[in-house]
Amino acid sequence: MGLLIDAVSLAASPHTRVFDCRFSLMDKTAGRRDYDTSHIPGAQYADLEADLSAAAGEDGRHPLPDKDALVEKLRAWGINNDSAIVCYDQNAGAFAARFWWLLRWLGHEDVTVLDGGLDAWLAAGQTTTTEVPTFPGGDFQARPSLTRTVAASQVLDADNQLLDAREAARFAGEIEPIDPVAGHIPGAQCATFTDNLANGRFRSPAELKARFEAMGVESGDPVVCYCGSGVTATHNILALLLAGYPEPALYPGSWSGWITDPSRPIATGS
Repeated sequence: MGLLIDAVSLAASPHTRVFDCRFSLMDKTAGRRDYDTSHIPGAQYADLEADLSAAAGEDGRHPLPDKDALVEKLRAWGINNDSAIVCYDQNAGAFAARFWWLLRWLGHEDVTVLDGGLDAWLAAGQTTTTEVPTFPGGDFQARPSLTRTVAASQVLDADNQLLDAREAARFAGEIEPIDPVAGHIPGAQCATFTDNLANGRFRSPAELKARFEAMGVESGDPVVCYCGSGVTATHNILALLLAGYPEPALYPGSWSGWITDPSRPIATGS
């Protein structure tokens, strides 16, 4: 499997394991309610905060979950090391990309994001259900990670090219609806994750390549992706891989983790 899958291909893959990752930062129960109302047949629900993050703290609003705990969840969901997995959310793919990245963090390569999410599934004429599937327990085991992370102490290394996935107004510090401090990490560029999309789908690899080249990203650069809390940054990681770049690193704490230490520098403006 590649990095993305379309709705028609997913519908033709009955043995693929599907996870609904819908979530709203402004209404944290909305994703589960939406799942209960309607979801892709066979899909299980993975909650950003209950399943795909540790408790908020000095490492940000959505720290990476404990690896052993996530492995146990995957086993409880019936996942094995040979499971083909597809992650989806409503459309943009940010929450789906978080689960995609976490699975790769555990060394699982056979995972893709449904391009266009549930909206694309419905547009392709596919049906939904309210039935919650059950599966026998799995025997998933973590393997060497396919991803890279950097700690806060490494973020400002001189060679790093920092890409911030938040929208321009938050990057500039003009607004901050979620975190207590506005601004961005010095030296970062604004790389709003939704600009990876056109009409709700990922742009072509050539278009994505041109986007990042315009920011000065070259193939050998050590790229570090961050956002508000390490979620939408994974969307840029996926886009960079689609564009043919080597695996960039994630700063998991992102902006919400960066600002927990008042000695760390902050920039504003574009």
